[in-house]
Amino acid sequence: MLDFFAILISISAIFGFINHKWLKLPTTIGVMLISVILGISLKLIEQFSPEQVSPLRNFLTGFDFSAFVLDFILCFLLFAGALHVNITELKGAKATVISYATIGVLISTLIIGFGTYIILNWFGIHSTLIPCLLFGALISPTDPIAVIGILSKYTIPKKLKTEIIGESLFNDGVGVVVFAVIYSILTGGPQALSFSNIFQIFTIEVVGGLAVGWAIGYLGYFLMKSIDHYQTEILVTLAVVTGGYAIASRFHASGPLAMVVAGLIIGNKGKAHAMSDVTAEYVDKFWELIDEICNTILFVLMGLEIFLLPYGITYVLVGCVLIILSLTARYISLLPAFFIFNKKEQNKSLSLSVLTWGGLRGGISIALALSLANKVENSNVFIVCTYCIVLFSILVQGLTIKKLLAKF
Repeated sequence: MLDFFAILISISAIFGFINHKWLKLPTTIGVMLISVILGISLKLIEQFSPEQVSPLRNFLTGFDFSAFVLDFILCFLLFAGALHVNITELKGAKATVISYATIGVLISTLIIGFGTYIILNWFGIHSTLIPCLLFGALISPTDPIAVIGILSKYTIPKKLKTEIIGESLFNDGVGVVVFAVIYSILTGGPQALSFSNIFQIFTIEVVGGLAVGWAIGYLGYFLMKSIDHYQTEILVTLAVVTGGYAIASRFHASGPLAMVVAGLIIGNKGKAHAMSDVTAEYVDKFWELIDEICNTILFVLMGLEIFLLPYGITYVLVGCVLIILSLTARYISLLPAFFIFNKKEQNKSLSLSVLTWGGLRGGISIALALSLANKVENSNVFIVCTYCIVLFSILVQGLTIKKLLAKF
């Protein structure tokens, strides 16, 4: 374990240094780009001299990327992201955010699921519908880690920024719930398709996640309010994250939703009433550092995992077609809520374009896709296609969003 973290942190530090010194791109994009280039290079080297890269293949093969993201690093990243969201601004856009994060995710899941089913069979890859819907669920949510990491570097209207970041924080949790429901239908057979079963899973995941987040957030708030010692208060925030996520998992509730709620409570009510100015400054800087370190490690791993991807030109072609489908689904899924709750918006077409193009996919989609390996039919196709969409999202959309934002 020590060797693993030594290698991982060393690589992350080197890539971060290269990006900051020469590339000067947002950390998320720069580190991802370097990692992708390295992953592809290793893939090419393996074709001619496999023994040279076999130690790295063994190292990465023995590492469970999906569990690392979903069971460990995700709780820190979501809490850190929610910690810096202004809840007053979020309340002003709550109807839009909730609609994007629920109805939007469901619409996108259905469009991508049915579209993927048609496209795969058109390419001669036989598939049933449920696995395609599962793919739709894992690729539909925007990734708060990627979204916040990139959009925080650019100037953007406050309302629009709140909507994008708020949506990414909540639709991530909703997306994981939808994924869990469809996966239970896939593995549980026809009886799992009943309304009562689906309602039960949704209730436990969503309501349970919100309840755990509220309880653990307020517990942390009361503990911090009773003392004034920034070292201990930072330790309390760590306990809120790790303990809250473990409790949510224990009761099969949504850990991501719990972390978002807890982060909003500590970051708003906690800073206003439970922290001194000194403590608030230390808490902010501590979680900014945690966020930066975890982000760098995550995107390094995402790039290196390319080395393990099953090769197939047909898979890549399908992935390219699904990039277009995912963007189309993203656009359509935003339309109902956007036109209902943004009637007074002056630049409707521009705002809708930013919402569509700024809806980045990232590590969570890849983690969910990798969790399907050898568990569903055509899992390799879904993994490669997920990578195609995520790479396009981070490297192309992430690098070009600035030009779109400049039009404001």
